[in-house]
Amino acid sequence: MMDESLTGMNSQTPPDGSMDQAGLASLNRQGSDSTARNPGAGIDYNLFLDCVHCGLCTASCPTYAELGDENDSPRGRIYLMRAVTDGRLQLTPEVRRHLDLCLDCRACESACPSGVQYGRLIEPFRIAMEASGADKNAGYSDGKTDDWFHRRVLLGMFPFPERLRKALRPARLAQRLGFMKLARATRLTRLLPPRLRQLVEMLPPPERKLQPLPEVLPAIGRRRARVAMFTGCVADVFFRRTHWATVRVLQENGCDVVIPRNQVCCGAIHFHTGHSEPAQELSDQNIQAFDREDLDAIIVNVAGCGSMLKDYGHHWNDESSPARQRFAARTRDINEFLDELGMIPPTGELPIKATYHDACHLAHAQQVREAPRRLLRAIPGLTLTELAESELCCGAAGTYNLTEPQMAARLAQRKMNNILTTEADVVATANAGCILQIAREARSHGHSLEIVHPVELLDRSYQAAKAPQPR
Repeated sequence: MMDESLTGMNSQTPPDGSMDQAGLASLNRQGSDSTARNPGAGIDYNLFLDCVHCGLCTASCPTYAELGDENDSPRGRIYLMRAVTDGRLQLTPEVRRHLDLCLDCRACESACPSGVQYGRLIEPFRIAMEASGADKNAGYSDGKTDDWFHRRVLLGMFPFPERLRKALRPARLAQRLGFMKLARATRLTRLLPPRLRQLVEMLPPPERKLQPLPEVLPAIGRRRARVAMFTGCVADVFFRRTHWATVRVLQENGCDVVIPRNQVCCGAIHFHTGHSEPAQELSDQNIQAFDREDLDAIIVNVAGCGSMLKDYGHHWNDESSPARQRFAARTRDINEFLDELGMIPPTGELPIKATYHDACHLAHAQQVREAPRRLLRAIPGLTLTELAESELCCGAAGTYNLTEPQMAARLAQRKMNNILTTEADVVATANAGCILQIAREARSHGHSLEIVHPVELLDRSYQAAKAPQPR
């Protein structure tokens, strides 16, 4: 049984899990002059006690896999949060750093035999850390509210599609004129601040402009369901083609598709950077937008958004909680929905070799793993090869690859090495962030890989079956 002083363990901790009391004392000394704060006060303490310290989560944790530091493992972070909650440990910059380095991929939840709800610990704890603000006397900075990149880019631009489109126009023009390629080749992009450089390098190549989705798209053939489509923010800017593919596949499967005009960002960007109130306001707007009795499901094709939408009923407890729970209960990932509905098999031949990367917030947060694989295997001609460490995060993790580029780069390289081993031509993954992250890694190393959402491959198969056949 591991002692509660695990919080002081470091990368030299003995493999038997014995404790490093000196490490805990060192962390405490650093915060001894700080104002006492307790971000864990609002968390159900039993959630901490669910962890039995077995360590089975460590092998599934991306940061522990890369760093080998117990403080950067799920059980280590639980100990840190619990020690701060108990008043045994101050919330020092070092403690904050270990918690901020977590990707919130929730792979530990899948690995845990005790059912530890890690997401319901780290997420409210981070929100409380943010709400506590900066302790200027102790030399603390919250790192987010006072940070220009979080305030102006992540929170001020990303959740608002029209703002993001306008902000990207100069970069898109530079891409079309070839200036972006030249800037990368001559390393001029290195003159940009690191996080802006990361953002520029992640921009996908410009595609042909697609029209916004109409408000209603009718089912093809016998109507089997009526669904609403969640379009989100960043996904609609970068991956409108995926939205069109999604609605076409739904139509082929007998679904009327409704696109509510007054829907907004899911709130995940705000929530995961510790800003609960704006996220709550966005959730209330979405609940109102999708408040229709004629819907069988609310469809989402971005794993991170889907996880957030499904958790609306857990994040806030107020008079709107019943409405949030009803909304969450109707939310389905597109892969999950088609699998449950019983997909009409596509018949168009796609002679490609593909592999599938499990998006963290689909596999771990939503527990949807086999559905995408079953759908892909239904495509004629497609060979699906399993990917080693498929459930290990690629480093995208929402906006993590912009705020923690070094760790994100290590994880992206690890993912790419595994992908190359499969010798696949196409990588399928059900999250916009994963697509951007893996595509950037492929481009930076000159690998000719196509990275797409599984529904795009389904759409190609349906469309190929309709194409005129050569005589």
